Amino acid sequence: MILSTAKQISARNVLEGLRQGLSRFSGPSRAALIMAETPDAPLVVHDPRRLLRGHEPKLAKVFLESSGWRDMAPDTAAMKPFGQAAWAEKLHLTGLICAGGYSQPLFYQMWFTERHPNMCSTGPTERWLEHAVWLLAHDYASEGAFFTSASKHALEAFEHHAVRNHIFAEMSKGLGRPPHIPLYPILAAVLDISTTREEGARPTGQVIFVEPSDADNVPWLIRFPEVERPYLHNAKHVRKLLSCVENSSRRLVSDGDRVLGVSGPANGLANRLTADFQDRFGFLRLGGKPVCSFVDGVYQSTTRKPNLVVLEEALLEAQAGPDQGHSLFQVASAIVDEARVEGFGCTLVLDPKATHPALAGQSVHPSLFLDDPLHLDLAKSLAKLDGALHLTGGGELRAFACLLDGRSVESEDRSRGARFNSALRFTAMHPGVIVVVVSADSPVFIFQGGLQLNAMCDLRQEADLELDPPTLEKWLSEQ
Repeated sequence: MILSTAKQISARNVLEGLRQGLSRFSGPSRAALIMAETPDAPLVVHDPRRLLRGHEPKLAKVFLESSGWRDMAPDTAAMKPFGQAAWAEKLHLTGLICAGGYSQPLFYQMWFTERHPNMCSTGPTERWLEHAVWLLAHDYASEGAFFTSASKHALEAFEHHAVRNHIFAEMSKGLGRPPHIPLYPILAAVLDISTTREEGARPTGQVIFVEPSDADNVPWLIRFPEVERPYLHNAKHVRKLLSCVENSSRRLVSDGDRVLGVSGPANGLANRLTADFQDRFGFLRLGGKPVCSFVDGVYQSTTRKPNLVVLEEALLEAQAGPDQGHSLFQVASAIVDEARVEGFGCTLVLDPKATHPALAGQSVHPSLFLDDPLHLDLAKSLAKLDGALHLTGGGELRAFACLLDGRSVESEDRSRGARFNSALRFTAMHPGVIVVVVSADSPVFIFQGGLQLNAMCDLRQEADLELDPPTLEKWLSEQ
């Protein structure tokens, strides 16, 4: 019983380390595990935050109505207890990412986490789940002899390794061999460069990393002599060189160790790894496809674009015509995206049925119809001013620099700024309007009826450690 308890604690520690690490990489996340310790053991479910609820029919079909997951398993008894595993067939569950495997110490594991709608790629997260398979198998192989929570801490800080492992796997597929460029030094250098300013300005421009064998295929504009090539880890020097490629189709070219020169567009290099610096944040791309973003010296999975699905749904329910609702959504999205890219905060008051009286601000007579690109461009600039834009109907600008007032409400948050709390108060008094607030550091908040529509749930840590997880049959019966 002591050994069993140590193993279950290991499972919960790995689960919590995975959740915390993914929450930093992708935003608030949940994680779950379905496992069977031996070929004859029943499946048990670790799902402390109800991630798998709603997927019961598919789970019952895969695991109870079929024995394929057990019958198709490799001979785990012949495997080495450490360092050997075979990957299991992935499940296809809407909104979830999963990965699992078979091993000698732990017969079957299948890990799950959320698929956030604004992820650049699911690849790094899949590598994260695969590493959880390795770590838990190793913990079971040690049989609790080394109970240090090391696996939990390793998963909490796995973002560099997850990104590197994904890039390594994808480049190996494309090249037919492991890549020769040093991926860990590249990832460290990209973050160093991204936080290095030149005369107060953040970096913009692109650096591409190419295999030595591809160097002759680069469309060179300048190729530095070998003895004069700057080292990539010299972030200050590379930041200065970026000045010659910003706002252009030119690129700095590196082999991961040094900067080799300056090229023109290099779209023909299929396996190129690109660091795209965009002032406040940036992106890593492989073959032109996004892998992840980086901001403030950390890697994240987000595309940096706000998820406005909640806003679109709210406009559809506002009883405006479908065409008007769509037009107003497109206008609001364009202004929000401009604020995100330029890094300024703003507030939009969306009045779909144009029933709200004139706001205290600068009126626009006649109203500007923002389906005109020139008018929309002007509205984006006006959004930078203090105060809100008043948008009605299908995207008409009625006023700008508007003041929002209202009585205090219980849902106010004093840790937020004036825009946030003013929007709460204003929508509590005027339920027919929707207010969108863009913070200067990019978060987007959507309010209606005195509530934040896109608020995140607080995923608190479980108070008690579940040492006796339910079997899958019992878990399904509790739905």
